[in-house]
Amino acid sequence: MNHVLVVEDEDFLVRALKDNLVSEGHSVSVATDGEMAFDELKKKKPSLILLDLLLPKKNGFDVLRDIRSNPEWQHIPVVILSNLGEDSEIKRALELGANDYFVKSQHPIQEVMEKVREYLQGAGAR
Repeated sequence: MNHVLVVEDEDFLVRALKDNLVSEGHSVSVATDGEMAFDELKKKKPSLILLDLLLPKKNGFDVLRDIRSNPEWQHIPVVILSNLGEDSEIKRALELGANDYFVKSQHPIQEVMEKVREYLQGAGAR
C-alpha cells in the first residue's frame, strides 16, 4: 500500500483527493499548511506528495525547496496542484523540483488521479 501526503488547505479538494486515494487502497495524511507538511513528512515518508502552492504559514514553493534539499525526501515525487497558472510560476515550481504541475481550474480530479496512479505504480515497482 502506498502512502500519499496531501498538502492542501481547500477542504473540498482535500476530501475529494482523500476519498479517491483511500478507495484505491492508499493511506493518506493531510497537512493544511506548509509547516504541518514537515510534521507529516517526519511521521511517515510518503510515496507521493500532492502540494498546493498557496498555503498558510509557509508557501508551497518554500516547502518544495526544503523537500528537495533534504536527502531523505528529495526523491519523493511531488505533484503541484495550484490555482497559480502563470508560466513563470509553473516554471519556478518545475525548476525547484516538482515532477508535475496541475492548475486546479484546468484539470478535473480524475485527470489528476490518473497521473497519481502512474506515480504510485512506479513507487510500487521500486
